[in-house]
Amino acid sequence: MKLIIASDIHGSCKYTKRLEELINRENPDKIILLGDILYHGARNDLPDEYSTMGVIDILNKYCDKIIAVRGNCDSEVDDMVANFGLVADYEKIDIDGRVFYISHGHLNNKYDYLFEDNYLISGHTHVYNLDGKHLNPGSVGIPKVNKEHTCLLYDNNVFKLINLDDFSIIMEKELN
Repeated sequence: MKLIIASDIHGSCKYTKRLEELINRENPDKIILLGDILYHGARNDLPDEYSTMGVIDILNKYCDKIIAVRGNCDSEVDDMVANFGLVADYEKIDIDGRVFYISHGHLNNKYDYLFEDNYLISGHTHVYNLDGKHLNPGSVGIPKVNKEHTCLLYDNNVFKLINLDDFSIIMEKELN
């Protein structure tokens, strides 16, 4: 199974176009979006080429492949323009025989009992992390501590953190 996992796009059309390049290049089975897709939020500056409709126009092309969860900046209006569901707080998915929970991350403490013995992939912090069983793809649109605009590519039991500026691999994590 091949997956692209992205979080915290925040309306950046520039980096959604880069994400689309990666999608077209890798042809994943599924695209997992971890919330905060369209709006930048009150604490964030406007991202590069801010265009909520530009972002949704790109993502809607891949609606049959997208699994998405709601972030703290997503609203009911966002769900109305998205051709994929954007209302779940978390989803449970099977990735090559392993249980993964996906969540934006802003409500994780509410679901700690679910994540205890399973893998968790969440965003929200805008900081990538591949340590342990809690993975974070960083941010497509507004990275915080790390300067790179990033997402995850999963293929053949390996998660690769991808820099969306040049598609280089920043780090990898092989699942045991």
